[in-house]
Amino acid sequence: MSSQPNSYTDSNSHYTGGVPQQQNVPREDGPQGGDPSGNGHHAVVADPARQSLLNVRTEVGKAVVGQDPTVTGMLIALLCGGHVLLEGVPGVAKTLLVRALSKALSLDTKRVQFTPDLMPGDVTGSLVYDSHSSEFTFREGPVFTNIMLADEINRTPPKTQASLLEAMEERQVSVDGVSRPLPTPFIVAATQNPVEYEGTYPLPEAQLDRFLLKLTMPLPGRAEEIEVIRRHASGFDPRNLAAAGVRPVAGAVELSAAQAAVAQVAVAPELLAYIVDVVRATRSAPSFHLGVSPRGATALLNTSKAWAWLSGRSFVTPDDVKALSLPCLRHRVGLRPEAQMDGIQVDDVLGSILASVPVPR
Repeated sequence: MSSQPNSYTDSNSHYTGGVPQQQNVPREDGPQGGDPSGNGHHAVVADPARQSLLNVRTEVGKAVVGQDPTVTGMLIALLCGGHVLLEGVPGVAKTLLVRALSKALSLDTKRVQFTPDLMPGDVTGSLVYDSHSSEFTFREGPVFTNIMLADEINRTPPKTQASLLEAMEERQVSVDGVSRPLPTPFIVAATQNPVEYEGTYPLPEAQLDRFLLKLTMPLPGRAEEIEVIRRHASGFDPRNLAAAGVRPVAGAVELSAAQAAVAQVAVAPELLAYIVDVVRATRSAPSFHLGVSPRGATALLNTSKAWAWLSGRSFVTPDDVKALSLPCLRHRVGLRPEAQMDGIQVDDVLGSILASVPVPR
């Protein structure tokens, strides 16, 4: 096994597979169960859009226990207009989390169960012959929604996986030479089982690179699992979110205002250079045969700005970049076979890179 650490720790955050959880601050204030300022000292600038989005975590928590980092990662993806890959063993509430998030944000969501016999037209839509008009009409597929839940995306063959590429990159679907725009906002929240599970097809690198974040959903701790069982013993029905008390606390208007605010977050030139240095270090890491592309650097920049805004700041700090490095980069690199045989994990190597790249002061 590698001697490298599987998490990177600094003075403000620790890395747990999602976005960071902040320590030693009150639970109820921030997006990760901590002070939104990120250090417990700086005052947070009042912003109705930010508060609305932070309230989403409380609503999702009425249905999902102990996944605050993943909820925050999903909010960051929505702020950046990016897609999310959720990885975890079956039964850790991946699907429930997406449904609860959509409910709290008043967004439309559709679920597609990806199976080996799923065809591309089952996702994007297809032309259907109308016998009354004697013409072909387009029937929209489930991709025409705000949050598309692609459940177990790695259980379908590459041809169907590839059908999502245009939708994810261009926010449109082309059928019979006609391009049809998707609703705004639009993101794909794809769940996948660990690749070691039988009946899975590894996602191609080109599609993985289209996902803004890869968030891992761990098994709950003992106390959290007891709470899950207690809720079910009290009559909780995961198919009835309204009965669980999940209510809309934000919508497209607040999300649009938040996206505009995130775009105004300042990034100093030395922070831009730091992001580039982190990304370039992945390309020369001995354990990687594939490093992060410039698209990955842009993704790290945008997610760092979103996290800074959610934390109540109008500027990005090095800690923001570190905070999003693992979820933003872990799916954009490839381990060499010999590194895999040695038991080295992707997060191990990324943690070492973060520890070795000089941090601007």
